[in-house]
Order: sequence, then structure tokens, then C-alpha cells
Amino acid sequence: MQKIKQYSDEQLVAGCLQNDRYYQEKLYKKYFSSMMRMCLKYTSDKEIAMDIVNNGMLRVFKKIDKYSFKGSLEGWMRKLVYHSLSDYFKKHNNYVNFMVFQEKEDITQAEPLNNLYWDDLIAMVERLPDNTKRVFQLYAIEGYAHREIATTLAISEGTSKWHLSNARKQLRDMIYSSNRTTVQYAK
Repeated sequence: MQKIKQYSDEQLVAGCLQNDRYYQEKLYKKYFSSMMRMCLKYTSDKEIAMDIVNNGMLRVFKKIDKYSFKGSLEGWMRKLVYHSLSDYFKKHNNYVNFMVFQEKEDITQAEPLNNLYWDDLIAMVERLPDNTKRVFQLYAIEGYAHREIATTLAISEGTSKWHLSNARKQLRDMIYSSNRTTVQYAK
């Protein structure tokens, strides 16, 4: 049985900086499944998710010279793939519903979301308490699982789930509060 050679992130980045297709393929294969999982949280269509991942990886290869080894390579790549995900939803006019605020609950009134822009949503996320905001970003934006978040932040999975639930509740309140203010100003 032949042993498959594992490359460090540093080796992969160095190869990609040389525009070496071999290292690009190794980088792609190493992180494909985690990027695909992140995209599948926002769309159940595997073909769309594959297109988004491929567009995101193209961004990675084009911007690999910008990666400075501050933070994880996977986190940096997730951000670029996430931008491709965001661009897809903006292009297809679904982007307001793109951020996952609720997992098990249903929003009965979608009207407040119709009056919000992407920048408004991001500003609301920024107003969350630090730990709650970090968990929300890692889960809803970067696609990490609660187990990974718990390990990264040195908290329990239950605490991670609580912060996510708390973030969703606070964001839902901010959205509805924002909508009421917008409607009052419009009258």
C-alpha cells in the first residue's frame, strides 16, 4: 500500500505562489470537504455549492500572495469562499435570507428582512456581545461545527449552542426593531 504524502500549509502555499498546479490541486483536495460543508449550510443544491466552492478556490489561488500566515490558512480560505457564497446570493437576489438566523424555528414574518441591506445585517452582528458574536461568526458565517467552535474558544459545545441561540434571538429582535423604525419613518 502506497503512503500518500501530506504537505504542510506552508508547503502548499509556497507551491501555489509558484502557480504550480500540483500544489493547487493538493490544497484544493485538502480543504474541499470543509468548504463544501460550509456552502451546503446555505444551499441544498450540490451543483450550486460546487460552483461556489470552485469560484471561492479560484479567489484563493488568485489571492494566495495576500495570505500572511496570521491565523489559520483554512480560516482565511473560508473567508474567501464565503465571499463567493455571498456574491452568489447577491446575484440571485436571495442574499437577505442567506445568513442563517434560525435553524429549528420558522420566521413567520419575512417582511423585516426585505427592508435590510447586507451592511445593516453585518452592523447588527457587530453589536452582539463579543463571545456571542464570535460564536455566531464561526458558526453562521465561517461554517464551523459546535465541536470545532468549542475547541477553538475553549468552551463546551453546550455553551457554543447557547451563544448561537442567544445571537439569533438578539439579531431577530434587532431586525424587527429596525423594521418598526423604518416603517415609522416611512409614514
